[in-house]
Parts: sequence; C-alpha cells; structure tokens
Amino acid sequence: MPYDLENRLVIGVASSAVFDLSESDAVFRSQGEQHYRKFQEENLTTPLPKGIAFSFVRRLLSLNDLSTDPENDPLVEVVLLSRNDPDTGLRVMKTIEHYGLGITRAIFMQGRSPYEFIPALNIALFLSANKEDVDAAIKARYPAGQVLDSTIVDDEQDNSLRIAFDFDGVLAGDESEAVMQRQGLTNFHAHEVKNVMQPHNPGPLQEFLVRMGKIQAAEEQRKRADPSYENRFRVSIVTARNAPSHERALNTLKSWGVMANDAFFLGGIEKRKVLGVLRPHIFFDDQSGHLRSASTVVPSVHIPFGVTNEV
Repeated sequence: MPYDLENRLVIGVASSAVFDLSESDAVFRSQGEQHYRKFQEENLTTPLPKGIAFSFVRRLLSLNDLSTDPENDPLVEVVLLSRNDPDTGLRVMKTIEHYGLGITRAIFMQGRSPYEFIPALNIALFLSANKEDVDAAIKARYPAGQVLDSTIVDDEQDNSLRIAFDFDGVLAGDESEAVMQRQGLTNFHAHEVKNVMQPHNPGPLQEFLVRMGKIQAAEEQRKRADPSYENRFRVSIVTARNAPSHERALNTLKSWGVMANDAFFLGGIEKRKVLGVLRPHIFFDDQSGHLRSASTVVPSVHIPFGVTNEV
C-alpha cells in the first residue's frame, strides 16, 4: 500500500534553507562543478553547519511525538527538494542523519529546480534560499518562501516551536493590501469595515496554517489526557493592521477553522521590536521593508506574493 501524504502537514525544504552552504557555494562559484563535486566527496562525512531554518524544521518534526503512531502515521513529513544530483546530494543526506533529523524522503534534480513537484507531494510550504526558485514557485501559485540571511533563534534548552506570520499577502490574499497601496490608509480601513464579515481569499500560506491546526488539536488532546503537559506549539499573527481593520482578519481566521495563539495589530509600529521579544523560530512576511529589520532579530522568510512585490 503506498505511503499517503494527504492527511499530513508536508514541508518541502531545499538544503540551502536548512544548512549553511556558503562554503560549498563558494567552491562552486569560484572553481566550477567538477571541483564542487570533488569538494563534496572529500567532505562527505563532514556535516554541514546548521542553517537559518534548521531550528524550525527540527522543532516541527519533534511534534510528531503527538501522534498515536509516530513511526507509521506522523503528523509532519519533511521532504528534501534539491538542485544537486544524487551523488553531490549525498553529503546533505549524511548531514541530516548526523543531526538526527527525521527526513528520509528526497528529490534530487541536477541543476533544475524541483518546485514543480510541490503539488505531487502535497506540500503546504516550500522553503529555499534560492530567490529564483521561490519566485518561480509563487508565480506557479505554489506555497513558497525565500529564507533570508537572518538571525537564528535556537535555544536548545527550550523545546517549543513559535511561528509568526504577517497577514495580508501571506495568509490572506492581497486584495486589501492593494487598496492600501493604491488608495491609502483611510480607504483601506473603510474597505475592511464594509467587508468585515466577508472572509479574505486565501494567500500562499493559508493551507500551511490550516494544516497546522491538526497539530494544535493534537496538543489539546494530549493536554486533556495529561494535565501536566505544557503546550510547545504557538502561532502568532504580527501585522501592520490595527482597529478597525483587525476584526475582518480575525473573522477570516475563524472562517478557516484556525486559531492564532497571539495577534499583534501594530498599526505602523516597527515589527522588529515585537519580534525581538516574541522570538519566533521563523517569521513570514511579504514586504521586504519589514523583513530588512525583522531579519536582524529572528529567522525571516520572504513570501514574494501580491501587489507589494509587483515589479
């Protein structure tokens, strides 16, 4: 019987998102593919350093212990999607084994982006440091984000997972953001009040958020069975919205059947200040301006979607 991915939260990751490939990339760029192959072969048993999204991936996979059968029926599946060929990708697989990450499935495509396989693998989020690959995936209407060079949050004494999202252009579509960009703040608020009971269209990461709801439900079930259990998973919304436009965002989340643990309606306050206290293990935003400052305090991912990313 084939392994079923339909009822799981599936994440696709490029090695560039999870590991620090700066040394390998420097060899490839300065000396070419043949020297790169030799370099990877000579360093086959030398683990790659941890990258920006390492902590997020490790902590997400750790939540599989909430399943009643983690071995055969995990809540989360992470698949490696790589531009390497199988030979040069072997070092990445050995690095995964070294760190004890529960990643056993991989696609290697020499010199080509594997993003086209996102729907075939039921992937709700594809992470890569390669801007071109992420742009192409978003253009194809697939859920993808570019992992930026940013601060790593990874306290190994803390086993929680904190994920933070911007709202418009990330979880929701860019309809309201377009009003904001083209007609200004006053018209934006008027538009949101008028449509307060009309849920937003889904954005690129809406399905990712919805599927995470199953993990939240599993935690609540564990807590009912074991009152001493402390929740490890926390979802936060960090948005430039403020009253009166906050209500439509909350109504939209409710219509999707999901719940955020925290919501920060900042109304122009710099997100970096809140994120520096919140310290999520990953933060998603569609606006480069917000991410430039956010990346100095938390691991940051750019979602190149919608009106704010039109050239």
